Amino acid sequence: MNRRSLYFVGPRQVEVRDERVPLPEPGEVVVRSLVSAISAGTEMLFYRHQLRDGMPLDTTIPSLAGPLGYPFKYGYATVGRVVDRGAGVPRELEDRLVFAFHPHESHFSSPIGQLVPVPEDLTAEDAVMLPSTETAVSLAMDGAPLLGEDILVIGQGVVGLLTTAVLARMPTGSLTALERYPLRRKLSKEMGCDVCLDVASCEELVRSCPFGERGADLTFELSGNPDALDTALRLTGFEGRVVLGSWYGNKAVHAHFGEAFHRRRLRIIGSQVSSISPSLSAGGTRSGASG
Repeated sequence: MNRRSLYFVGPRQVEVRDERVPLPEPGEVVVRSLVSAISAGTEMLFYRHQLRDGMPLDTTIPSLAGPLGYPFKYGYATVGRVVDRGAGVPRELEDRLVFAFHPHESHFSSPIGQLVPVPEDLTAEDAVMLPSTETAVSLAMDGAPLLGEDILVIGQGVVGLLTTAVLARMPTGSLTALERYPLRRKLSKEMGCDVCLDVASCEELVRSCPFGERGADLTFELSGNPDALDTALRLTGFEGRVVLGSWYGNKAVHAHFGEAFHRRRLRIIGSQVSSISPSLSAGGTRSGASG
């Protein structure tokens, strides 16, 4: 059986290669991919070569255990059906819809312990969003919103929209988002955002945001744009927290850590979906995709 695999072969270069699918070893199955989600922010860093050579592709996903060096495969959200099985695999897994943290390719072999059976009432298109939803939940947990707080989310890409959807289900004071693209602003409102504003000067935003000059109590920076961190700091109020969920790669960040930052006693919280804060997990961890 042959498969088609997507390779990053150099800066701004990708190609699809035909390969043989490895036969399943005992305890393994062969999966035919139905949907493979693209993590736009992360994969653009790899595509543009804005990451350090030699860094691990991922520290928690076995299929991405190697170091960054061309050519390589990437991707970490695939849903497909089991089409073959090795010795010792239960017959009931035949034709089963499963989720895998796996690169973009049409077929792959995997140990059954690395697959997650998809519930029958969940479509492949919905199930492939599980890693991004996990990221959104982790971001919300790291921000730890309090009752009645005014919250700001910068960036309404996939992760930003899902984070907005999670926060909208909490008893917040107000939920505001910033996004430059009209379609994303429309989707943000559908996800439960009170106000989704176009990107503008901080002075204009202060006049438009529900929290006004007082600033947000909690801000999530999820745009992937290094310049947005400065906006997040300027729009966050006294004793406010800024959850930094964007992964900038090797792009430099230019932010003002001057009078306002110190006098407001702002806190920046780094968020990472591959592990849960020990204060919430009693030291336990979870495997997941890089955030």
